[in-house]
Amino acid sequence: MIKIEDYREVAPRGAVDLILRLAERVRGRRLLHVSATRYGGGAAELPQRTVPLLSDLGVEAEWEVVGGDADFFAASKALYAALQGEDRVITEEMLRHYLEMNRLSAQKLRLEGDLVVVHDPQPGSLIEHRRAGGKWVWRCHIDLGSPQRRIWNFFRGFVARYDAAIFSLPGFAPRLPIPQYIMYPSIDPLADRNRELSRSEVRGILDRLGVPQDKPILLQVGQFDRHRDPVGTINSYRIVKRHHDVRLVLAGSGPGDGPDGHEATAEVRDAATRDRDIVVLELPPEAQLQINALQRAATIVVQKSVRDRFGLEVAEAMWKGKPVVGGATGGIAVQIISDVTGYAVDSVEGAGFRLRQLLTNPELIARMGGAAREHVRRNFLITRHLSDYLALLTHLTAA
Repeated sequence: MIKIEDYREVAPRGAVDLILRLAERVRGRRLLHVSATRYGGGAAELPQRTVPLLSDLGVEAEWEVVGGDADFFAASKALYAALQGEDRVITEEMLRHYLEMNRLSAQKLRLEGDLVVVHDPQPGSLIEHRRAGGKWVWRCHIDLGSPQRRIWNFFRGFVARYDAAIFSLPGFAPRLPIPQYIMYPSIDPLADRNRELSRSEVRGILDRLGVPQDKPILLQVGQFDRHRDPVGTINSYRIVKRHHDVRLVLAGSGPGDGPDGHEATAEVRDAATRDRDIVVLELPPEAQLQINALQRAATIVVQKSVRDRFGLEVAEAMWKGKPVVGGATGGIAVQIISDVTGYAVDSVEGAGFRLRQLLTNPELIARMGGAAREHVRRNFLITRHLSDYLALLTHLTAA
């Protein structure tokens, strides 16, 4: 099992000592995470990585998952999408069933702690069943900048009953009558998706994936949906291809939950059949080492989203020393420092121009890659996230 001391070699100097000092102040306190699932997305990945480390630090850290039937998960998925502004039909019956399933979960789970952190909308109404003692915080991993008004009016009543809320970016947070905190998501540099791999490991994994390594690779990681704009990435690649002999790899887990996911996937597949230098990989969610190897093999990573929550594929790539050309939206624009760690762009032509600029200047690729890794070390590692949670636990439970 990974211990906090294992991060001394990768975290900024003094980061582990700061964590140890913060942990001394909250030793023995109970921090409970509650989410809808144990797999996939930041709401699951954060507790998965931090709970064992917090326990190692002397915090009584635990993680509960709400249950429900197929109708509950269909309703909560629609609620999740509507709160991000997507067009979803949500009936009163769906909302009643959502509330009833969370009521049943509240009866079964031990929802007690000095600090209870409830992740995202799916278990959000659990606040109705709060027991005496402890502070409750709602951790929102999505963009609430322009939600469906009717659904936000329904859900806001629950959020307002928490002691505080945490958002990933200021622009993701609506007005609320409770304190709000900004906490960037993070990556774990010792997880399979980010740990060091030897060159032979990288070559072996790419060979098994069927990705040739005979020319520079442009890589985009993410589901195939309109928000991540894989077709736009293909069009940018075609601009580059007129001047540089490169290969484009699109790696994802198939159609995403965003609009027109299946149509976008079909367009990607169609484009790939007409160009042998476009490789489309549909990988399972557990393909962590494969993503790691692809990012390490890439010359430049592309993340040309037109809408983004906080795509940590950018930080993952930069941790591997890769410059990133990404859409100037959401969390991508925060992770990229333009002209230092990569470029934030607004169009297909802009992405093509910046990719060509990098490919004609290998020294710039190396320099930006080095700056990118250091930027992630200082801002987007799990050690910073642990410090944030320990500081929050200290602050909210001080009394």
